[in-house]
Amino acid sequence: MLNLDNHPCFNAEVKGECGRVHLPVAPKCNIRCNYCNRKFDCVNESRPGVTSAVLSPAQALNYLEQVLAQEPRITVAGIAGPGDPFANPRETLETVRLIRQKFPDLLLCLATNGLGLLPYLDELAELQVSHVTLTVNAVDPEIGAKIYGWVRDGKKIYRGLKAAELLLARQLAAIAGLKARGLVVKVNTIIIPGINDQHAAAVARKMAELNVDILNCMPVYPNADTPFGDLPEPQPEEMAAVRRDAEEFLPQMRHCTRCRGRRGGVATADRTEEFRGCLAECAATLEMSPERPYVAVATREGVLVNLHLGEAASFQIWGPNGRGYRVVEERTAPPPGDGGQRWWALAELLQDCRAVLVSALGEMPGAILRESGVVPVETGGFIETALEAIYSGAPLSGLRGRRGGLAKPCSGGKGGPGGGCL
Repeated sequence: MLNLDNHPCFNAEVKGECGRVHLPVAPKCNIRCNYCNRKFDCVNESRPGVTSAVLSPAQALNYLEQVLAQEPRITVAGIAGPGDPFANPRETLETVRLIRQKFPDLLLCLATNGLGLLPYLDELAELQVSHVTLTVNAVDPEIGAKIYGWVRDGKKIYRGLKAAELLLARQLAAIAGLKARGLVVKVNTIIIPGINDQHAAAVARKMAELNVDILNCMPVYPNADTPFGDLPEPQPEEMAAVRRDAEEFLPQMRHCTRCRGRRGGVATADRTEEFRGCLAECAATLEMSPERPYVAVATREGVLVNLHLGEAASFQIWGPNGRGYRVVEERTAPPPGDGGQRWWALAELLQDCRAVLVSALGEMPGAILRESGVVPVETGGFIETALEAIYSGAPLSGLRGRRGGLAKPCSGGKGGPGGGCL
């Protein structure tokens, strides 16, 4: 029997006894918030919307097993990004399904903007997802239009007032649907000075009408290179006043710690950084998929991995042959130019490859390849040595001695190595 009181974000009384872990399986997002600047895979960030790795559902289950072995007080497994769970519904629901099968007593929690949630309400209830958080920054589309740069519904992009109206309509319908199915719902409202800081009570009033359980008013985190990057962060006394006004309508969450997409531990003993090494090891272990039996290689002569991704005019496609590995074929790379389109075309070209071996690559192509299911591995040395690591299921960290191992699009910073897996 699930104990709904054991969620530390919804129940402050258990924040020192019960913990949660966030599983970063959802990299894509379907809205552009004017306060958000998500740097993909940047380990030097410590704020919502970023993570040091993105996991597949199977990798997420492996990571969860490792974390629970080290921190048995964790009672909640959640998905909060680093994008939006329902911009990545397949990965999100498969992760939830695997967790429910393996850990039937864990609480399952999702955090979303609500835009893509509606088609999955019945499935969430069936999988016994118990808690959902929606970020609702405005219940007046005129205010919402100032907060969102665009909203993408399928392949169509909306801007301005139409974007805000669509998002709000979906959010209200999603909340009503969640409550009708008996789920516990929290709403996050990002307080942005001069934009919606006088609007929180109106949000709280509307959310109370929908039987939302709790409201979390959060000060905006000013991010460089965003439209709101120069705004001041609201001070504690300002936030206290906002919460007092909103509390006339809904209970307030006052113990939020701005979780990253990969947060882990209990609030009084956070172990996110300690688990970083375990996260990296799980992310660096490739899955054996019959749909992706091959590995692409950027090579000059067919013996060594010795070409930058952008230098390769063609890629050798390798696969196992029972006794070792062989070249299946050679594929011509997409021509230079067209910005990101070249890398999307390459991802399509390599759709039956689980990885691509290169001597180096840039941030954009690395992000596009990963999002498409092709893991870029930055390495050097003999091709067959790297293939042996990949096909044996060994962590790719073992290739780091040869030009850095698993490709990392963000370099530098002061972050130290976290703890490893058990």
